[in-house]
Amino acid sequence: MALGFVRPARPEDAPEIARIQLSTWRTAYRRMFPAHVLANLDEAFLARGWTEAITAPPSPRHRVLIAVEQSETSKTVVGFAASGPADEHALAPTEKPLPDDVAAVTDLLIEPRWGRRGHGSRLLAAMVDHWRSDQFRSAVAWAYEADEVMRKFLGSTGWEPDGAARALDVDDMLVPQVRLHVAIDGE
Repeated sequence: MALGFVRPARPEDAPEIARIQLSTWRTAYRRMFPAHVLANLDEAFLARGWTEAITAPPSPRHRVLIAVEQSETSKTVVGFAASGPADEHALAPTEKPLPDDVAAVTDLLIEPRWGRRGHGSRLLAAMVDHWRSDQFRSAVAWAYEADEVMRKFLGSTGWEPDGAARALDVDDMLVPQVRLHVAIDGE
């Protein structure tokens, strides 16, 4: 029987986070992004970015968490989440800055082969616990319009669209996103 848990990411987790990110993007987003864009992503470059996010976060309210599945014989990193105070990356075009009490999810990925085992829910619950201790009252997350799995998952936990939208320019291809939000203040 396998058990799952969440813990803060450590520097030595960065290569595995990058591998999961790359694997997940190439699987889940293969119909959303041009194939050559996904093929040219560099795992070592991603790992360096994750090492920095883990070892030198912009503030104490920025966190990277990992989901681990543990069996009797092994522990496997199966997903990760990153969040922090809402900054310019959380905004829709021409939107004014969000209040200081708004958290933003920057990443929430479970490697597809480990999906539907509760890892995403555990990561989200752990983030909410941190957000509450960090005095956040609400959170936002961007989801690709075509990513029904993420939108459905967040919706099942109380997240709703807040009306904000944007499109990412990926090699001259616009990829639409919608922003979801949730209250986390316990009210």
